[in-house]
Amino acid sequence: MKITYILIPLISAFIGWFTNWIAIKMLFHPKVPVKLLGVTFHGIFPKRQKQFAEKLGKLVSEELLSFSDIEQKIADPANIEKLMPYVETHIDHFLKVKLAEEMPMISMFIGEKTTNQMKGIFIQELQTLFPLIMENYMGQLQQDLDLEEIVVKKVSGFSSDKLEEILQAIMSKEFRFVEIIGGVLGFIIGLVQVFLTILT
Repeated sequence: MKITYILIPLISAFIGWFTNWIAIKMLFHPKVPVKLLGVTFHGIFPKRQKQFAEKLGKLVSEELLSFSDIEQKIADPANIEKLMPYVETHIDHFLKVKLAEEMPMISMFIGEKTTNQMKGIFIQELQTLFPLIMENYMGQLQQDLDLEEIVVKKVSGFSSDKLEEILQAIMSKEFRFVEIIGGVLGFIIGLVQVFLTILT
């Protein structure tokens, strides 16, 4: 009888762990529909892959990665200011080297002072122009590039193995936790059964 009291919680724990393990496996398997005794079995993620892709595409395009957020980041004066040293170097090279090579006659009449003045005007104009360029560019890019459609196509095109690999990589700890919880709950239920048996 005492062995039975020990076995009941252990068996209950195994059943709790095993049923949760089976439930997790059924998220991904079978990868193609299988009919058994008139009932069709199909893994949840393979069966709902298209709907999953559509929801994910909408989430990415509307919540996670919007064109307005990208535009604000690119057109931020602080970010433009970071680019200006590179722009200034390029303009400086253009006025002092490239212009002299392409138009030697003009460069002969332009001194250092005039060159620096022109560089200052160019930089000032570009600082004003950059945000406008970025705004127009992002507007055009939003028309040409449908983020939602790209995500939907990519995720819909994943093989079942690839989809399982990605989700397992993201949620492996959570899946393991669910399995352990099944075992723990099963063990507790087994202890309750033993306790009730002893009382009766």
